[in-house]
Amino acid sequence: LQEDVAIPSRRVLITGATGLLGRAVFKEFNENNWNALGCGYRRAQPRFEQINLLDSVAVHDIIYEFQPHVVVHCAAERRPDVVENQPDAASRLNVAASGNLAKEAAGIGAFLIYISTDYVFDGTSPPYKETDVPNPLNLYGKTKLEGEKAVLENNEGAAVLRIPVLYGEVERLEESAVTVMFDKVQFSNKSANMDHWQQRFPTNVKDVAAVCRQLAEKRMMDSSVKGTFHWSGNEQMTKYEMACAIADAFNLPSSHLRPITDCPVVGAVRPRNAQLDCSKLEMLGIGQRTPFRAGIKESLWPFLVDKRWRQTVFH
Repeated sequence: LQEDVAIPSRRVLITGATGLLGRAVFKEFNENNWNALGCGYRRAQPRFEQINLLDSVAVHDIIYEFQPHVVVHCAAERRPDVVENQPDAASRLNVAASGNLAKEAAGIGAFLIYISTDYVFDGTSPPYKETDVPNPLNLYGKTKLEGEKAVLENNEGAAVLRIPVLYGEVERLEESAVTVMFDKVQFSNKSANMDHWQQRFPTNVKDVAAVCRQLAEKRMMDSSVKGTFHWSGNEQMTKYEMACAIADAFNLPSSHLRPITDCPVVGAVRPRNAQLDCSKLEMLGIGQRTPFRAGIKESLWPFLVDKRWRQTVFH
């Protein structure tokens, strides 16, 4: 290594850096002149620090050793059905660990960004502003809302960033509720039922990562940047419509996809339309939006089964 390669002086710690969002956040800061340290748990080595966020001593130590200016807290149990089945574990990670991390960040004067969700709202009167009263329908939304409160109670200068369903460059299709549909789209020999009831706003993790960095950089110049913020893609789509858009992007048939307009009966209850109003960040000059078609093509082409399509897709 050359001696004269300077390590950037601005330090950011990212939790959940092995996850879909965390990887994008790490990359965004790393490529924009920040000294980024990522930590993960199951998938940590060798790239990231392995930290169990439930271990308060380990959390204290990494914060005091690294002395970050900013902490972006992406780690969470974010699968609503898993939260319903393992409520205690989910609450420990989503609430207790978040509050503790916020307290440790406050102890060294670091700016914490806590990633939250549109599921804190019941979806009956969209679009939702940051000032609207939350009313989560499922335990996942409840734990994330409790996490928000724990963060702001322990760190009055922290920020909460609520975002909706995410997609991006996945390691496995199951990593995102958007990309997981790709196999159903590709295997057109059997019909597939697709939810056409819940209104979603698929959001690219690269865009959320850019928002986190812009928020952090704005905060470095202005200490009034704190509290709750919303960010979201602006294309409203049901899962059925996303699946059709995916099929279209890859020139695949979509006639085997069946729209189901009834309210789903299995699993955790979901809000019908929890659209987030993003004007607060937009007024700060913060934001980035990748068109769904372009973003989904970039995310999914490595998982295309019939590689003959690659030529047509990219010409």
